[in-house]
Order: sequence, then C-alpha cells, then structure tokens
Amino acid sequence: MTALSSGNCSFQYQLRQANRSLDGNCLLFLIILGKVLLNTLTLGMRRKNTCHNFMEYFCFSLAFIDFLLLVNISIIYYYRDFVLLGVRFTKYHICLLTQIISFTYGFLHYPVFLIACIDYYLNFSKTPKLALKCQKIFYFFTVILIWISVLAYVLRDPGIYQSLKAQSVYSYQCPFYISIQSYWLSFSMVMILFMAFITSWSEVIALVQAVRMTSYMNETILYFPFSSHSSYTLSSKKTLLPKFIICFLGTWLPFVLLQVIILLLKVQIPAYIEMNIPWLYFVNSFLIATVYWFNCHKLNLRDVALPADPFVNWKCCFIPLTIHNLEQIEKPISIIIC
Repeated sequence: MTALSSGNCSFQYQLRQANRSLDGNCLLFLIILGKVLLNTLTLGMRRKNTCHNFMEYFCFSLAFIDFLLLVNISIIYYYRDFVLLGVRFTKYHICLLTQIISFTYGFLHYPVFLIACIDYYLNFSKTPKLALKCQKIFYFFTVILIWISVLAYVLRDPGIYQSLKAQSVYSYQCPFYISIQSYWLSFSMVMILFMAFITSWSEVIALVQAVRMTSYMNETILYFPFSSHSSYTLSSKKTLLPKFIICFLGTWLPFVLLQVIILLLKVQIPAYIEMNIPWLYFVNSFLIATVYWFNCHKLNLRDVALPADPFVNWKCCFIPLTIHNLEQIEKPISIIIC
C-alpha cells in the first residue's frame, strides 16, 4: 500500500512537471508570435523610400530569424515527440532552441551598433561608393557573416555550453539569458539624450512653442524660425542640437520613457525579446542624429549621400522671424536635410 502511494506521488509529480513545461512552452509560443506580429507591423509602418543600409538588412534578417523560430517552436509543440533526420525532438528542444537564440541575440547589440556606425560614417566620407547592386550584395553577406560568427561563438563558448548542458539535466527549468550589452547601450543613449536636453533645454522649449509644420513636395517639414542677426550659422552644432532633439523625441519619446522605466526598475528582459525591430530602429535613429550632428557642415552639400531614416523625418527648414505667412513661400529658404 505504501509502495503504491509512493508510485502515485511520483507519477503526480512527473505529471505536474510536464504540465508546467507545456504551459511554459505555450507562453513562449505566444510571446514569439506577438514579437513576429510586432516585427511585421513595424516593417510595414516604415518609410518605403529609405536608401539601402546595413541596419535595414539586419532588421529584415532578424524578422526572418524570429519567424523561423516561431515555425520551429510550432512544429515541436504540435508533434511533441518525433524523429527528424535521425534526431529525436521533444518539447524540451523548444527551451533549448530559444536559449541558443537568446544567447545569440544577447551578443549582437555591440557588433550591430558598431557596424552601423561605420556604415553611416562611410556615407559621409569621400570614399568611393559601390554600385547599388554590389552594395546590396555586400550588406547581405555582412549580415550573414555576423549571424554565423556570433552563433559560432555561442556554441563554442564553454560557459554557455555548460549552461545548456545543465538545462538538459534539469529539463523542468528554462532560464533565459539577460543581455548586459543591451543594458549598457540603452543606459548610454538615455544619458546622452538627457545631457543633450539639459544643455539646450531652454532652446528646445522655445522652439517647441515656435515651430511650424507644413507640407513641401508631399512631405511634412518642420519650419524653425531663426534670427537674421544670430551669431550662429544655420549649420552650427549648437543651432542644430535642439532641432534634432525635437525631431528625435517627436517620434521616439514613448520609447525613451519606456527605456527610462526599464533602467530605473532594473527590469530583466530575456534577450530573445529585447532584441527586436522597434529597438533597432530606435538605435538607428539615434545613430543618424549623431552622425548628422557631427557632420553638420556637410548637410548642405549635394554630393553627399545622406542616410534616410525609416521613422524620423529629419527635414529641418529655417525661415526668418520676419516672415509670418508660410503659404506665400514657394520653397524653403534653407533646407538643411532634404
């Protein structure tokens, strides 16, 4: 009778662990599905006339990897236990696959940020530009090389291997990697934005009260009034900083507030969630604003290919304070970015 009770307890424990694993896998499936839908929505909302750059190609590759992960999780979750090409797949491979993706995503923040910086820097330099077709091929293979390199590092790292091996022993546990790279990247960008706003907060407030919006060549343009006796040129860094802050926060203010909340509350977000397309486009806009600001003396040059932002409109136009009727102007007097 006692042995029978012990057997029942053991069976109930295993059933409870199996139900917990199934519930976790179902939740994981819903999270990845939501992320795929968010990726699709973000890619659909972006401007379609943006030029080709590294960040665009990487965003598409991330959307593809997320969709591939969703398909694999769906197949494993549906069949539960099957053999494919001599390899047996069970529900525990859902956790294993997501863990590998989490580690891979977690180590991608710095490389992607660095390569995007180099890409935008070269756009402003006078180095010879590749043909459009060659440029596409170069970006395509660069993205593939980054994915392969980071994935190879993850699979060969001894510490990560031990973590994945421990998960196979304690299969009812499925911890996910929390990326330290994304934390410091987010912290750095928020601090730079905060210092930039503190430096020119009075100009920002004055411009918000005076800025006008209008349409020029079927595009929305911000008109910033300036004084003809200003001691700063229109392309000076001090003049452009508050304008760039307004353009950036006009689009990404909710996302900036979200980053501040995450940093203050020290929220730990798994890497497979944190690496997403809205985050990449946020970083992309930050990089473009930074590159514009450091190269403000080149913004009026027609032979410089300016990087286009899929979300933020950086078209800043200036008119004298004496002009009050914008409708009488056939074109902007000084287009800084067009």
